[in-house]
Amino acid sequence: MKYADLHVHTLFSDGTFTPEEVVKCASEKGLSAIAICDHDSVDALAPAAPHAKKLNIEIIPGVELTVMKEGKEIHLLGYYIQWREKWFNDILRRVQAERIVRIDRMIEKLKGFNVNIDRKTVTEISGGQGSLGRLHLARALAETGAVSSVNEAFAKYIGDSKPCYVEDIGFGPKEAVDLILRAKGVPVLAHPVTIGDDSLVHEFIKHGIRGIEVFHSDHSASKSKKYKKIAEENGLLPLGGSDCHGLGKGRVLMGSVKIPYGVVEKLKKEAEKIKQR
Repeated sequence: MKYADLHVHTLFSDGTFTPEEVVKCASEKGLSAIAICDHDSVDALAPAAPHAKKLNIEIIPGVELTVMKEGKEIHLLGYYIQWREKWFNDILRRVQAERIVRIDRMIEKLKGFNVNIDRKTVTEISGGQGSLGRLHLARALAETGAVSSVNEAFAKYIGDSKPCYVEDIGFGPKEAVDLILRAKGVPVLAHPVTIGDDSLVHEFIKHGIRGIEVFHSDHSASKSKKYKKIAEENGLLPLGGSDCHGLGKGRVLMGSVKIPYGVVEKLKKEAEKIKQR
């Protein structure tokens, strides 16, 4: 059987692998297809293409948008987006600029705890390209010795509700779904267990998502069963991916969650329906 991992990051957002390394890893894990879904960035897709062709790995173009609702950070995946469209890239560039401002504000807050780090250090970890995020800042804190690990950086300083956390600007739920649909992509709610509020899951269903990330590295078997049932009850695609960040989460997750290729074929059919609208 052929398998796919539908949630993979590169260093163009908060992963540690280059596009080439992501493709090589997919090949080593025996995957036939991967979806590159960087945060607010599609910059990895073009450089990944020649390596994917060489190793016969199918790249599904994707993106992961940040949504803010009632103080909660929610992620929305978009598959088979028309990622070369200028208007879409212009929006992503604006979001990336906002992300830099957010990092600067967290750096300023850290000074109040006698933790001094400059943006250049954070940017160097990100490779100076793509979308800057909290994981980059956490890695910078760990590498400079301000904390002992990435996990400590989040637990002590920059995790949700922690003293140096700054809320992302993000999109509204309907705005994000509409943006993916406008880009002729398939909007899918990412790792719903991290939301912690199923009423918000149903709000996204109301706004027109086409799938739910049922299988994820943060989902227990019981949670996957629960969200698969919600997906089936609402006629949504039950999708899944590892949410691999290279070594950004301490270990390589790619392939730890994989779905049969037949699900990818259903995802393609949904994308074609959206493109014909």
